[in-house]
Amino acid sequence: MHHDKPHLLIIGARGFLGQHLARKATSAFQVFAADLPAAGWEGLVMDVTSAASIEAGFQQASPDVVVLLAAISDIDACENRPELAEEINVRGAARVVEACARAGAKLVFTSSAAVFDGTRHGYRESDVPTPVSVYGRTKARAEDLVRQALPSAIIFRLALVVGFAQDHGTNAMLNKLAEKLRAGQSVSFPNFEYRNPIDANTLTDFILELLHLPGASGIFHVGASESISRFELGMKLAERMGFSRDLIKPQTAPLPGRAPRGLDHFLLTERIRATCRTPVPSCDEVIERAIYGSSQGNS
Repeated sequence: MHHDKPHLLIIGARGFLGQHLARKATSAFQVFAADLPAAGWEGLVMDVTSAASIEAGFQQASPDVVVLLAAISDIDACENRPELAEEINVRGAARVVEACARAGAKLVFTSSAAVFDGTRHGYRESDVPTPVSVYGRTKARAEDLVRQALPSAIIFRLALVVGFAQDHGTNAMLNKLAEKLRAGQSVSFPNFEYRNPIDANTLTDFILELLHLPGASGIFHVGASESISRFELGMKLAERMGFSRDLIKPQTAPLPGRAPRGLDHFLLTERIRATCRTPVPSCDEVIERAIYGSSQGNS
């Protein structure tokens, strides 16, 4: 452990969750932000498809803790390019796991409710994964290798993360939604898919709290205390941002050519509730924090 602040390496720091975590972690950690090379990127350059790149990043950051966010999280992109999804989501994770093992660094890994088929209401951490998509299968395999190689690792399973990104070019749902609604475009959301979302601010609070709990390890489900359909979530987000709910349209059937998705990804949160002092929020609290906590940069 470093004598000043412990070193935190965030791999995939340019994504919207990485941006939030990098900002909020600076009070407790010396933060090293790493991502693929890009114009204007001033952080470390790391590519999880290259063991040499990972090793160089570890030498520069000398991390005590590593948060691995880098992944192809677009479920349709994974379905269309399964080999690339395997290379980044599974083999990339394996390379980071090996580097953590060599460095003696604690790993935080973000996974997904897509490891379940979504055919029933409510999944616990101990339930056996039943993925139906390429993305879900890559995340389930990555979880296995993380747990086998690094029993001390913390794995967060997430059904849906909402919030604004500080910078453009991320997969942040709210940036894209607000842009379309501002232009007066209608947006369709499935009325048959249910999730318990979590806002990026509360999620980073859970991550940082667990990192300060000695011995915290294993899988944690993180989400709101109740589930909501994507359509209802879209209507509430639009209304809270000051747009007409009428711009949100129900999508009543799966779109052809898209990856299979679970209908009901409700992650039960008893374990994180029993472990952390950070309260598990309601859906309405998640919506409020996603819009105001994120866009205004509050903690």
